Amino acid sequence: MLTQPQKLFYDQNGYLLVEDILTPDQLSKLQDITYRYIDASRTVSESNDIYDLDAGHSAQTPKLTRIKLPHKQDPYFWEVLVNSRVTQVLTDLLGPNTTLLTSKLNTKAPGGGAAVEWHQDWAFYPHTNDDLLAFGIMLEDVTPDNGPLMVIPESHRGPVLSHHANGVFCGAVDPDDPDFHIDRAVTLTGKAGSMTVHHARTLHGSAPNISDRARMILFYEIAKADAWPILGSGSYFHGLGQTRFWQDLQDRTITGAPVLEPRVEAVPVRMPLPPAPDSSSIFKTQKTGGAKSAFSNSNASM
Repeated sequence: MLTQPQKLFYDQNGYLLVEDILTPDQLSKLQDITYRYIDASRTVSESNDIYDLDAGHSAQTPKLTRIKLPHKQDPYFWEVLVNSRVTQVLTDLLGPNTTLLTSKLNTKAPGGGAAVEWHQDWAFYPHTNDDLLAFGIMLEDVTPDNGPLMVIPESHRGPVLSHHANGVFCGAVDPDDPDFHIDRAVTLTGKAGSMTVHHARTLHGSAPNISDRARMILFYEIAKADAWPILGSGSYFHGLGQTRFWQDLQDRTITGAPVLEPRVEAVPVRMPLPPAPDSSSIFKTQKTGGAKSAFSNSNASM
């Protein structure tokens, strides 16, 4: 699926944009399912196991930050991951055995939908090696004004920055950190049906959505199967116990099979502890952990 130049670009820069990853039929079906869930959120008045609500959400004007774990809400989200061009890109970058860590459908509402402060996914869930990445499938056109994903090229080759504030893990870097180079940021826009890829250590974030259109991106966070999670990260499966973890791991296997010989590499790790007062989502972690915003000044327009 990917060309050799595309693979080399990803290895060097820590991100990639792949156009037309979805067929028109796949895109249409995913859009229909997503808008059906957004419409159903009109009956919800507070965040729950399916929805993260944004400020101003109401039955008349539904505003969401996220649909949680979409692959568990509708089986078609899983089907696209395991049987499409998305799967081919996954195999090209991580090999034949891969595991889903989590999924989320960020439905950044128009007219000020919440920003996601700059962070490295690796800070949330360190593993025994860093062959981890995230796919971001655009379900509507993503333009500069509706809060697109931004990345800092080659930051996956650098340090793991502190994601702490006030003595707790806040899920965001300090904008004043000397190793945070926002002037190098690249904005990733594209047509519906395109997909971004970013390495788990790549610094990234997204500004508020100031347009009149929702910014809908379906994210899958994925590990090569020989990358095993380190105890203490913010993943639900640490609380499952051995038997339930094994079943859950099989359920999360995308391609191939679980690998029972973890590959341990000398990768930089900072543990996401102690947790923020509310760590139920990245939005709550960043808010209750006291994260400083990089989008409260001129940087927000980048």
